[in-house]
Amino acid sequence: MKKGLLASVALVGLVACEDTSQTFFVEAGSVVDAEQAFGAATAQNTAIQNGTRSYTVDLAQRFANEVQSTINFEFNSAVLDAASRATLQKQAEWIRQFPEIRFRVYGHTDAVGSQSYNKSLGLRRARAVVSYLSSQGINRNRLEAVVSLGETQPLIVTQNRERQNRRTVTEVSGFVERHPNILDGKYAAVIYREYITSAEVIPTGAVPSIEGSE
Repeated sequence: MKKGLLASVALVGLVACEDTSQTFFVEAGSVVDAEQAFGAATAQNTAIQNGTRSYTVDLAQRFANEVQSTINFEFNSAVLDAASRATLQKQAEWIRQFPEIRFRVYGHTDAVGSQSYNKSLGLRRARAVVSYLSSQGINRNRLEAVVSLGETQPLIVTQNRERQNRRTVTEVSGFVERHPNILDGKYAAVIYREYITSAEVIPTGAVPSIEGSE
């Protein structure tokens, strides 16, 4: 019985010695990250610090995932309807969380009309969105409506009227230059700021008294 146990231990030790694929002279969490998809924070931090991942890209993906970035328009119109304004209000709420980020609004049209007219119409739509976001308390210097893609990037390829092609798309474009909170490899500062902002202070008078306490 003892011989079998010793043989098993020796076999395990031999296998462990032969396994050179793992090393413990790396960051904590990197081993389990490779094996079981744990330790994603380690991979994220490493990528940010060595420059293989961009904050701008990460925040652009987060914005697209958390907020509807597209609104649509009626034919030959740059007027924001009620649904569009509701979407832009949610965009503004998200944008206010990150005062160091710049945004760009892209205007699109369907294929009806001349290319020059549609380019102008797309720009008017983008400017309408920028104007509305500005009215929601977003600094105008953080918003750009400088690109009008006109009819050149349809979601649905057709020469007819198509509402889904008549749209604007709001995207993260970069960071505000010389902003005091600019993210210079310190994303934790943003997380901390959001945490502090979300904390609610309970007024002293709102704390219920406990009967019998002195």
